[in-house]
Amino acid sequence: MNMNQTFKNSYKVKEKEMVSLSVYNVGYQRCEPNYQWGPGVRDHYLIHYIVSGKGYYETNHKTFPLTSGDVFLIYPDTQVTYYADALDPWEYYWVGFSGSDAGLILEATDFSNESPVISSCSYGEKVKDQLYQIYEARGNEFANAVAMAGQLYITLSLFLSGASNHNKKHHQNLDYVQKGITYMESHFSYPITIDDVAAYVGISRSHLFREFKAHLGKSPKEYLSEYRIKYSCTLLKNTDLSIGAIATSVGYDNGLYYSKVFQSVKGMPPSKYRNLHS
Repeated sequence: MNMNQTFKNSYKVKEKEMVSLSVYNVGYQRCEPNYQWGPGVRDHYLIHYIVSGKGYYETNHKTFPLTSGDVFLIYPDTQVTYYADALDPWEYYWVGFSGSDAGLILEATDFSNESPVISSCSYGEKVKDQLYQIYEARGNEFANAVAMAGQLYITLSLFLSGASNHNKKHHQNLDYVQKGITYMESHFSYPITIDDVAAYVGISRSHLFREFKAHLGKSPKEYLSEYRIKYSCTLLKNTDLSIGAIATSVGYDNGLYYSKVFQSVKGMPPSKYRNLHS
């Protein structure tokens, strides 16, 4: 193959099965000169590792010139533009992902909104290999989703191990959020309240609300509702349980209220969702 030839190999997941961490898309691309994405906003995290060439990443009114060995992170709901150099266009590997674990893990790395770039990443080759492993695990079966998520956890662990400020960032407030998530994910099938979560964590409800908003951009109630609805989607697609039984299984003692919450999260009633995925 001509080394100057451009190419793109990518895979986009049709349905995000995993709740804690889901791969949205993965691939690798050799770009043509000046190839650009944006300005635009993603609804998930996106990590790029640059294999060769040069390019530019614009976000938060800053421009980062990047080259081989650099890694850059795109945050959800943040306007970005990135484009290849005119003379030496970049080639990169990437993975897009989301989930309850994503933001918490990334907060313990060297990435930040102010500096979403790791220059001359010393473990970059390992990152590249892991991104390729995610790509190799692609597929639309649930087993593929689990395999891709597993390889993504390993990839993110590289950034945790390589972080210079891991202990500083993994502070008590982040522990509050993680403890709250652990409780909700272990007890979501029961009719728990946010007061129950706050009591388990050991802080006030208002304190818990502030920490969730600061670290996840959503309230504890929103997180719990989204988690329950996400899990119920798996039951709707993979079981013959009635809507009422599914509502009970995910912690709602009122089927009508469950349907109302489902509609607000997914934009359709659970019966229609089941018909679309049957």
